[in-house]
Amino acid sequence: MAMTVVEKILARASGRASGKAGEVVEPAVDLVMSHENAALVINQFLEIFKGTGMEARIWDPSKVAIIFDHRVPAESPKTATNHKRVREFVAKQGIAKFHDIRGDLGGICHQILPENGYVRPGAVVLGTDSHTTSHGALGAFAFGIGATEMASVWTLGVALNIEVPQTIRVVVKGKLPDLVSPKDVILHIVGRLTAEGANFRVLEFHGDTIQAMNTSGRLVLCNMSVEAGATSGIVPADEETLRYLREEAGVTDPLTPVTPDRDAVYERVIEVDAAKLEPQIACPHTVDNVKPIGAVAGTKVHQIVIGSCTNGRLDDLEVAARILKGKKVAKDVRMLVFPASGRIYAQALLKGFVGDFVQAGAVVMNPGCGPCLGVHEGALGDGETALSTTNRNFKGRMGNPTAEVYLCSPAVAAASALTGTITDPRTVAGGAR
Repeated sequence: MAMTVVEKILARASGRASGKAGEVVEPAVDLVMSHENAALVINQFLEIFKGTGMEARIWDPSKVAIIFDHRVPAESPKTATNHKRVREFVAKQGIAKFHDIRGDLGGICHQILPENGYVRPGAVVLGTDSHTTSHGALGAFAFGIGATEMASVWTLGVALNIEVPQTIRVVVKGKLPDLVSPKDVILHIVGRLTAEGANFRVLEFHGDTIQAMNTSGRLVLCNMSVEAGATSGIVPADEETLRYLREEAGVTDPLTPVTPDRDAVYERVIEVDAAKLEPQIACPHTVDNVKPIGAVAGTKVHQIVIGSCTNGRLDDLEVAARILKGKKVAKDVRMLVFPASGRIYAQALLKGFVGDFVQAGAVVMNPGCGPCLGVHEGALGDGETALSTTNRNFKGRMGNPTAEVYLCSPAVAAASALTGTITDPRTVAGGAR
């Protein structure tokens, strides 16, 4: 029976020889992740054992990762107390994959998992965060669930009542033009599909553009697949996946890529001509309100944000630093930069990118979710406009429902910081390679 990547992964995890879309399965889980909302999961988890006389124990602590990233350092006594409670639970349960607020090992959960080699091809990965879809970049089936569902997984080690999703095959072909990036590719795709166009589907990425793309870029595609309503995005594991896991994540144990059968059945196929793309902008107040940059160029912005689980990696910081080097951020613009992890921050320091940002007038923040979340760091004032490399621009997403948020690539963000308006990076000196 011919199968897609996700059909194969769920069949294996469910102890079946084969599987097809529409079946309901209960797959064994390879990795689960929570951030500060682990406090909510703990409440539900303890409730399961209440009155049973049994000790509340996680089924396999080695398969649980908890990362503090949304409100770090703690912005309130409530958050600090939740952090304290989670730390105590982690110690009691023996959870080793715990990343506290640290300059060396901390960072955003969706960066911490891949860079530490926690995600493997063919794995089933669940997280209490919608952007858990990111980890499909490593050939895993990864998706977000709620706190109650996660509590049951902590208890049983399986995901209950999972319907095998239909798959949309996305074929991206052609060489990306200069200063057009994976962020532009996924914004274009979300704009085409709309915010509900891939509901309960998986986006499976193929094509020579994807094959040439590094893992950082693939993480961008899978991260934002959820913005089209997708349950997950996935790039079938290949040589780049293995290179990343071996050389950058330090994985030494055996890795087994899962690829689709040649005659796998897809719900539909969409094609993207990457060579014809230009920088894309998602306009307020929905991610699928996507326009080519020329349609919004000149729009005044008050705050520029570069970072997040979408675009806070080293190559993102590099392209922005190159555009900003030796120049100054416009005087009436605030520019915030937050690397995706402590490791990336250290690398950016060594390469001089942090110095370039600071000398240009940007503020380099600690790794974390910061302004993207809208409840901690970098909130917007009434009526202000932000241009951000983050992944969502709903009303109030960055802390103020009267503000407007545009989404873009790091190159667009850096170029716009110099002018104070949305600017095509190809028109800025230093932008061209």
